[in-house]
Amino acid sequence: MTRIFSLLLSALVLLSACAAPPPSQPQIGADGKPLPKVYRIRSGETAKIQFRMLDSVNSLRQAAGQPPVELNAQLNAAAATHSQDMSVQNRPWHFGSDGSSPIDRIRRVGYSGDLVGETISETYETELETLAAWMEDPATRQVIMSPEARNMGFSWLQEDNGKIWWTLVMGE
Repeated sequence: MTRIFSLLLSALVLLSACAAPPPSQPQIGADGKPLPKVYRIRSGETAKIQFRMLDSVNSLRQAAGQPPVELNAQLNAAAATHSQDMSVQNRPWHFGSDGSSPIDRIRRVGYSGDLVGETISETYETELETLAAWMEDPATRQVIMSPEARNMGFSWLQEDNGKIWWTLVMGE
C-alpha cells in the first residue's frame, strides 16, 4: 500500500512539472493601465503593412462616401524619406532637417500631382492603432478623408528601441 502511494505521489509530482506555467500578468503603468507590448515590424513586411493600411483607409473612405485611393510608389518614397528624417531629428513634425516641406518632398520624388496633406506619428503602436488615433483628430482625419485624394503613400522607420515614425501622404 505504501509502495502504491509512493508511486502515485511520484507520478503526480512528475505530471505537475509538465503543467503549463500560469499566464503572466501584464505589467501595469502609472496610469493603472497595462503597459503596451512592443510592436516589432519584421523585415519583408513592408508590402503587407502598406496594403493593410491602404485597405483600412479605403474602408473608412468608402463608409464616408469618398472615392478610394491607390498606393503610389513616389508618395511611398516621400513618406519613407520623412520617417527617416523625423527619427534623425528625434521629433515628429512636418519639416525636414533641411527645411523641406511635404510639397518639397513629393516634388523631389517626381510626383506630379498636388499634395492633399501629410499625417505623421511618433509611437510604439501598430499602423492600425495609429490610423485610429489619426481618425480621432479632426485635422488628420480631414487629410485621410479628403474627397480630392486619389493617391496615398505610407511608410515608417522603426528604431531599435521599438519606436516607430509613421508617415502617410495623400495626393491628388
